[in-house]
Amino acid sequence: MSDEPPSPVAEPAAPSREPLFVSLDARVAERTAKWLAAATDAASPDTQLFARLIAARDVRDELVLLGLPQPAWRALLERHFMHAPAPVFASLPGLPPVDTSEHAAFVETLNALLLTYAGAAVDTNDVRCLASIIAHACLRPDHLWRDLGLAGREEVTWMLTRYFPALVLLNVDNLRWKKFLAQQRALSLGLQPGPAPGCPGCEDYGHCFPGHP
Repeated sequence: MSDEPPSPVAEPAAPSREPLFVSLDARVAERTAKWLAAATDAASPDTQLFARLIAARDVRDELVLLGLPQPAWRALLERHFMHAPAPVFASLPGLPPVDTSEHAAFVETLNALLLTYAGAAVDTNDVRCLASIIAHACLRPDHLWRDLGLAGREEVTWMLTRYFPALVLLNVDNLRWKKFLAQQRALSLGLQPGPAPGCPGCEDYGHCFPGHP
């Protein structure tokens, strides 16, 4: 499932106070630097986060997988990367194709759930963008930190703590983040908790969901 093996101590993971670490992927690190060079405020932790999330998809020509509608994408660039070249604004990604109506429903409902836990200290439009990015990342078959292009579980914990602090406090069993998000989404709908759509393709699926088909 998502992230590193859970701690044997059943308590929430302590978030790092540093926003982001050095990327484990040299290409992503280089592309992140290019996005930060176009940043409105490169010292902003939120700008640094979005630079990383965008760069991880940009190096693979997969900006569409961010899951942002074109108006939201343009507004995100205007908030954080106003010095980006004009073609970046003109060549906006469209919404990604979703395999099934079940997957589409998962994205929609997880997105909505995340928004109910939005923190008051961050920009509302940034929260909306991040909720969509996270929900779409849960469709992919890997640990959530890899799906997002981050360096590890601590970065996911920092991100969620900054944007959705009350939700993070609910992870008292220190579950892997993708498993936890899928669980909370199911519980909010009165459903039996189960894997996120991308979980069956993950190398640790059997660890997270033993006996699950």
